[in-house]
Amino acid sequence: MKEQIISRDELIKLFKKNKIQDTKYGWVMDEYIVEIIALHNIEPKYLQDITKAENYKIVKKTPISYYMS
Repeated sequence: MKEQIISRDELIKLFKKNKIQDTKYGWVMDEYIVEIIALHNIEPKYLQDITKAENYKIVKKTPISYYMS
């Protein structure tokens, strides 16, 4: 998985099940630092809150082992 699009509810479940963890290095999933991008269905000029997106994209970045060595 390089990137994955999931719903807001799925993202919440991943955090609750600790599949995504908030660490001092950033969000970690499957031993990788991940970026979570809100995908809004409205024009960017009307955005008020990133938590109101219906879908999110999770993008794998750097292996966490890179920071541990």
